Amino acid sequence: MPPETAFKDHFSGHADAYARFRPTYPPELFHWLATVSPARGRAWDCATGNGQAAVELARHFSEVIATDASEKQIRSAFPHPRVHYHVAPAEAPRIDGGTVDLVTVAQAIHWFDIPQFYRQAERVLKPGGVLAVWAYGLFESTPEIDAIVHHLYRDVVGPYWPPDRGMIERGYVEVQLPFDAIDPPPFWMRLDWSAQDVIGYIGTWSATQGFKADQGYDPVNHVREELTRAWGPGERTVRWRLILKVAQKDGGEAGTAG
Repeated sequence: MPPETAFKDHFSGHADAYARFRPTYPPELFHWLATVSPARGRAWDCATGNGQAAVELARHFSEVIATDASEKQIRSAFPHPRVHYHVAPAEAPRIDGGTVDLVTVAQAIHWFDIPQFYRQAERVLKPGGVLAVWAYGLFESTPEIDAIVHHLYRDVVGPYWPPDRGMIERGYVEVQLPFDAIDPPPFWMRLDWSAQDVIGYIGTWSATQGFKADQGYDPVNHVREELTRAWGPGERTVRWRLILKVAQKDGGEAGTAG
């Protein structure tokens, strides 16, 4: 199947909201990735979405190539002088072979034709180059808020989650990177959110969008009032633990994190 027809587009229809409400990854993650990469010349952020990972990588690498199969996502991406955005599927990037020190995939490898993507990562990485993929599931807050969000996630929009999403729920156990594993430290995302922030975020879920397209109304309405009341005024800290897998291609030595 050609890569273009294999592309599963769950986010282009709300790319602006995706860019506004999606949580950001911890700066410590990108610092650590830079220390284990063999050099800091070029990184490829695959399925970049709004470019949040690409921009963080640009703090550590001279050049970042950021690709996404969605033209709308690329148009909504954050600009940066060292980030070069291109529309391209994960399975067919227009990147010369052996020119990349680090390949990253944030919250997206479960949508890919994974064997084809691995062939591309093998091709573009330099000897000793590093491949890192990560994802996150539901955020954690208070037990009361978590119960409301879980109800929306499973009972209301649950049937609209694409089957690929199950890979995240299983902790990416199926994701076996094709190189030698590097054991990463734990990383957490933390944000201070208002009730409106969390409502905006759950509105970007692909299952929320699928429910809305099928049923003709916003499923967040099922929990909006209860969630707003439980959240209360002001902001609360929410957190997600990253599921992170990292591996190094043969032929070189990774940097050290010390």
